[in-house]
Amino acid sequence: MQTPEHAEDTFFAALVEGDADRLDELLADDFVIVDVMSGSAVDRPSFIAAVRDRIVTFGGIDVAERATRLYRNAAIIVGRTAMRGEFGEAAFSLASRYTHVFVRDGDERWLLASAQGTPIAAAL
Repeated sequence: MQTPEHAEDTFFAALVEGDADRLDELLADDFVIVDVMSGSAVDRPSFIAAVRDRIVTFGGIDVAERATRLYRNAAIIVGRTAMRGEFGEAAFSLASRYTHVFVRDGDERWLLASAQGTPIAAAL
């Protein structure tokens, strides 16, 4: 049986690979992501289109830590990443904390229902 962590690793890999079709399989129908850079809420179709159309690309996403809380048909993962890529023509590189909410589809698959990233400010 798939774990939420495996589903999350697959999500990150799909982002790095620019695999919009895989994202289509991994995201819940009502998926929403709060953008780590702007704080805007982006719905599922818009997010998949941004990856498919290469509006956003990821050169790498490294998971530095994560903790999972499991509930009957839901899992919440809070973690920290270092990511790099391009948004439009602008390159980015940032550290972030994130919260991912996964829901179980039947008894087997975990689907990502909600994601939020918060940039970690550089030490002063």
